Amino acid sequence: MKNTASTRKSKPPAAALPLNIVVVGAGMAGVACARTLVQAGHRVTLLEKSRGFGGRMATRRTEFGGFDHGAQYFTVRDPRFEKALRSNATQVVRPWSASTVRVLDEFGHVLASAPPPTEPHFVASPGMSALVAMWAEPLLRPDQHGHLSASALLETRATQIERDALHPQQWQVRTEDNAGGLRVLGGFDRVVLAIPHPQAHDLLRSSGLAPELRKALASVHVAPCWTLMVAYPQAMQPGLPHLGPQWNAARSTHHRISWLARESSKPGREPVERWTIQASPAWSAKHLEDDGERVKAKMLKGFAEITGIRATPSHAVVHRWRFAQTQIPLGKPYLMDANLGLGLCGDWCLGHRVEDAFVSGLELALAMA
Repeated sequence: MKNTASTRKSKPPAAALPLNIVVVGAGMAGVACARTLVQAGHRVTLLEKSRGFGGRMATRRTEFGGFDHGAQYFTVRDPRFEKALRSNATQVVRPWSASTVRVLDEFGHVLASAPPPTEPHFVASPGMSALVAMWAEPLLRPDQHGHLSASALLETRATQIERDALHPQQWQVRTEDNAGGLRVLGGFDRVVLAIPHPQAHDLLRSSGLAPELRKALASVHVAPCWTLMVAYPQAMQPGLPHLGPQWNAARSTHHRISWLARESSKPGREPVERWTIQASPAWSAKHLEDDGERVKAKMLKGFAEITGIRATPSHAVVHRWRFAQTQIPLGKPYLMDANLGLGLCGDWCLGHRVEDAFVSGLELALAMA
């Protein structure tokens, strides 16, 4: 008798149904996560409270040129990050070499020195935000059939996560835009929070969700940062001597300042003399709630002490990052509650580098998809 069991063809496993996923936060981690989910065949909605993509990979545009007032550069160690950059980012990624510098005070103490030359430094051109914006753009482009696999709502803040009123197995997100408009977006199978960990904690707490995830965030510490942006267009006038030092970037041990970079030294930037100056984590925390004008005056004084530039800038503004540099990371790439379908990612999971944000978003997407 013929053994039908041995000749019966086995059926291939059924393909997983596409998921509808909302990603809150469109910085490097959020966009890396969204890209990976879309490539896996899922549909993604991006929510971002700012006017554009990038998060702390930010570029401030002014009449004098751009300022990278968030992440200053990035390095590449993870092969997956390197592959992503080589495959579709070569047109915006440029190497950047900071000049060798060693600045001493009147007592011979080191005020500033060059970043360690142990590995190549890269920037995005014409500004750091260009890399994330470039990776986000294809997500919002229709395919050959006119279908969108992703959508984005900018200047939109998530205020509440709750079960969908019509489909209790799914999620809905309450949002508020910058004009005060309220919306409810529903039908989500998964929710990703790619935002600073205190904001993720507060959103989950106000939504009454995931106490275990919130508890896991307690060990993470991210320091704030005051950033000063100054421009000296007068330095471009013919016949005037070069303004300030001959070096382009430095780490500082000054009690106020931790980093200085000449923006015009970066490839693809405007030639106007511009500097981005970042305060130290300790000083930023101590003066976090100070008036912006007071912070600007103090940082200008520190900048002059380090560089010798005492001319009055034509442009000087400060920006406060409440969550800037990870001091104590989570220690793993992401947090996820598979039963709830909630995941958290960001550079704070692994460290403070741009690559950490990319890897965190990538790994959460792979786990969630």
